[in-house]
Order: sequence, then structure tokens, then C-alpha cells
Amino acid sequence: MLKIAIYGKGGIGKSTTAANLTAAMSVLNCRVMQIGCDPKADSTLLLTGGSPIPSVLNVLREKRNRVEMDDIVFRGEGNCWCLEAGGPKPGVGCAGRGIITTFETLKSLNVYETIRPDVVLFDVLGDVVCGGFSTPIRQGYAQHVAIVTSGEKMSLYAARNIATAVREFAPMGGASLIGLIANQKGFTGEQEKIRELAQELELPILSWIPRCELVQQAEEQSRTVVSAYPDSEQAKVYLGLAQTLLRLGEASQS
Repeated sequence: MLKIAIYGKGGIGKSTTAANLTAAMSVLNCRVMQIGCDPKADSTLLLTGGSPIPSVLNVLREKRNRVEMDDIVFRGEGNCWCLEAGGPKPGVGCAGRGIITTFETLKSLNVYETIRPDVVLFDVLGDVVCGGFSTPIRQGYAQHVAIVTSGEKMSLYAARNIATAVREFAPMGGASLIGLIANQKGFTGEQEKIRELAQELELPILSWIPRCELVQQAEEQSRTVVSAYPDSEQAKVYLGLAQTLLRLGEASQS
């Protein structure tokens, strides 16, 4: 089972990228589980036709010790399964705690053993890599981390912070950093800025995702580009990235 955490600054298109990756890997005949690790619980909307699914924390609040796997794991498009960690009520409690609780629940319900996914994608908020938000990279839940970034200043800043955190945890059995995913905004000089960051961090650029109107058009339909426009060049970009990540995963496990 390949487990990859997708990190990136909020609003950078991380969840859209993760959902399209999940859809692409499904097309490539993988059983995929996408786990949204954001209090907004909106990571999997493009995989469920726009229908929000109950978050783990909300279900736990309602059912306490009577939670079953079908209460929190839902089938999405193609060959994928969706789960949202959720978070506390606004202004109350620690948002990162929802991720920790979710992973504990997954273990207690034997979710992986039941669904037997080939790939698990964690979609993690990366503005602050501390507390619960660092759980996927520091406790062995994820094997690899890919960082989504554009060439915008704050996105690059967040990417540096994430890379630093991942590398600090790596010697203690944490996840390995495998590269950057360039989710471009399309402004002049952007690619140069991303290349400079990649060189600074000594990381490969796993994929250049161009700015494309089809992404927004697919989102208006509550679908991924891979599903809504499977023959488009944009869909081929996501499929190419999926193949790259699968190859890296195979290489690391061989």
C-alpha cells in the first residue's frame, strides 16, 4: 500500500490536485482512498458529485462509541473511497486534533484491512505544519510527501516551511520528501521562481500543471477534470503525475 501526503498552502489548489490524482489513479486501475485532513472537510467534494460527506469528528460527536466504517467512509467516483477528518466547532478546540482522532479511528475500525487500497492520499493543510497537521509525516502514516506550490511568494514560503518540517521528522521514521507539484497561476516569471525553489530544496518538480479553464468548468459540475474531460490535455497532465507517483512508490518499495 502506497501512502502519500499532499501538502501545500491553503487556497493553492491542493485539494483539486489531490482529487484529480485520486481520479487518475482510479483510471489506472488502482484502489484509492483519499483522506481529507482539513477542518473544512471539503477535500473529496469533486469525487462525490459535490455532496459533502459526514466528517469523522462529527460522526464521533453524534455516535460516540457506536461508529462503524460505513458511517465515515464513502464510495466516490470510479474505484475510490473518501473520508474527511473534519474539525471542532469554530473557535473551540484544536483543529489538528481531528487528524489524530481520525487516524486512531481508522485503526480501531480496521479500515485499511477491509478496503485494501493500493494507494492512500492524505490531503493536508500546510500553512502550519504543527500538532495534528504534522501527524501524517511524523508517525509513519504517510511514506512520502509531495508539496503543491505556485510561484506566488506566500505559496513558496509555505513550501519551504513544509520541506523543513518533513526533513526534521525524516530521521525519526517520518515520511520522505519526493518533490514539488507546480500548480501554476500563469504569471510571467512563475516557472523560474518555482525552479529556483526546487534547486534550493534539491527537489525534483514532479509535474507542471498549467492554469486551465477546464479545472473551473469541471468544478462547477462538482467533478474532476479527469472525469468530466477525460480526453483533454489537462486530464493527461494529472494522469502523468499519477503515473510518476506510482513509479516512485514502486521504486521505494522494491
